[in-house]
Amino acid sequence: MVFVNHYTNLQHLLEFSKFKYAVCYLYKNITMVPQWQTGTVKRIEQTAPNTRRYWIEMETPGAFVFKPGQFVTLDLPIHEQRNKRWRSYSIASMPDDSNVIELVIVYVADGVGSRYIFEHIKEGDTFTMRGPQGVFVLPEDLMEKDYYFICTGTGIAPFRSMLHYINYHNIPHKQINLLFGTRTRQDLLYADEMRELERMLPAFTYRPVLSREEWEGDTGYVHAIYEKLTIDKHPSSFMLCGWKAMIDEAKERILKIGYDKKDIHLEIYG
Repeated sequence: MVFVNHYTNLQHLLEFSKFKYAVCYLYKNITMVPQWQTGTVKRIEQTAPNTRRYWIEMETPGAFVFKPGQFVTLDLPIHEQRNKRWRSYSIASMPDDSNVIELVIVYVADGVGSRYIFEHIKEGDTFTMRGPQGVFVLPEDLMEKDYYFICTGTGIAPFRSMLHYINYHNIPHKQINLLFGTRTRQDLLYADEMRELERMLPAFTYRPVLSREEWEGDTGYVHAIYEKLTIDKHPSSFMLCGWKAMIDEAKERILKIGYDKKDIHLEIYG
């Protein structure tokens, strides 16, 4: 009888412990979701015909802590259902111990969110925001393989954050190739910064590619560039950011080259 009582008590204890663990685990993960807060637009700059840069000061005092590559979500007054009002944008600036972040946003004619931002938001206005979130971030060790940062349009945002972070903190790395595809020279984003980083960062190459304009640089699409650079199939990791059509094609081509799915990391826009 004593054994049964001890066994029963032990079972109750185990069941309670499991319940306690489950509650703690759930609580921990719920609290890890960033809270909504207010961000004030401090500055707006037209950086391309249909693209603007927005500098936003977060209401939280002290530094806004995030990892290069993460994003924030804006809650815009564009729909009755809350989750249909949310629009996410990669942070284009690197963590700098301030509470100001930069977003780069492209105007999409049939995009309700971007149209609202372009038509209604001005300096001094506020956003309701949540973040940082996302796992599209740098690995801990950049010396294991070469890296291909492949993007189109505003997909350059997370890579700009990563590259400035690597440069500022002198992070050791193997070859990094930034392949940035856009239509024309006037659509190139952060071009001067990327060329300056190319001069400052060892083993970093900036390869802009234009699809609608002839010039002295590469023309066509980004796919032909990484296919040419990986002809010897050296150990590489591919980070893709941009519209779904580009990412889907890139995934298919990279796998055909002979790389594995685990070599491909992506962040899809739209």
